[in-house]
Amino acid sequence: MPDTDTLAGTLPTPDFSNWSCPLPLRDHPRVVMGHGGGGALSAELVEHVFAPAFGGPVLAALGDSAAVTLGGVRLAFSTDSYVVRPLFFPGGSIGDLAVNGTVNDLAMSGATAAYLSCGFILEEGVETAQVARVAQALGAAARAAGVEVATGDTKVVEAGRGDGIYLNTAGIGLIPAGVDLRPQRAEPGDVVIVSGPIGLHGVAVMSVREGLEFGVDVRSDCAPLGGLVQAMLAVTPDLHVLRDPTRGGLGASLNEIAAAAGVGVVVQERGIPVPPEVANACAILGLDPLYVANEGKLVAFVPRQHADAVLETMRAHPYGAGAAVIGECVTDHPGMVVARTALGGTRVIDLPVGEQLPRIC
Repeated sequence: MPDTDTLAGTLPTPDFSNWSCPLPLRDHPRVVMGHGGGGALSAELVEHVFAPAFGGPVLAALGDSAAVTLGGVRLAFSTDSYVVRPLFFPGGSIGDLAVNGTVNDLAMSGATAAYLSCGFILEEGVETAQVARVAQALGAAARAAGVEVATGDTKVVEAGRGDGIYLNTAGIGLIPAGVDLRPQRAEPGDVVIVSGPIGLHGVAVMSVREGLEFGVDVRSDCAPLGGLVQAMLAVTPDLHVLRDPTRGGLGASLNEIAAAAGVGVVVQERGIPVPPEVANACAILGLDPLYVANEGKLVAFVPRQHADAVLETMRAHPYGAGAAVIGECVTDHPGMVVARTALGGTRVIDLPVGEQLPRIC
């Protein structure tokens, strides 16, 4: 691993003036950036504001997408908004995120995405050529994912009231018979598998935003995971949980699953695939790779008897070539995630309060 002191000495001084505190205090009377980070503050906002206002058993499941039955057909339904800055970054764009993020949320329910809606919120003064470039990227990503953009909307806000372009996409897809993927199904004995190296998306976006150079080209992992999930389900439809660790990273996803199922999770720190470029960047910036966002990875909780076959199938797929077993579910410390360190000790992996890197998706 390169010496981080040497790397740090070659970096330009980043502008931290617009960074927000990653650990805002609780009980704020106003929204703070951490409420959008996918951590404890986000969970509190959902629990205390949105869930009581909306109610309903479908929302109560709080999955990446909602599984609903309509006319005797099981559908997955999901929506997401994208406010990433900058609009284009190594390995993708806000248009790619808008497609792949929603396609992947549907895939985490086992569904093959069929149709998307797309809403553009444009700031007055943004260049039309920039809007066209984002639209073209979004269309190309939809075709690559095998999904159709079927409907949409456009709104314009006054100059200074937006950030160029925001996007919202919603999607629907069919859930195959016999598939029941939800965080509550994790159980002791399940093997935890991650589909590949983590942290690439967050580091790629931050490197462009802050003008940082790490000596290597860090590219976002943004990709559609529907094909990978279908290949895994072909091995066994009895996968227990799938989650794409976006905001809050792998650490947040593992905590959410452990809490929902009331199980403990133990991971082997050395087994988690962290690329050297991500490890070096996080060391320089004081970040933990476990909490850095991904946009083309999933974490799976698989019954032990199927784990080897599922892992082999994942590694045979382009988006799962780096798949690795990182841990297991246990009966001890329910609702808690712990890591076995390289030195033989343990450390608790908490649910993050806010977000280490804001505005990355």
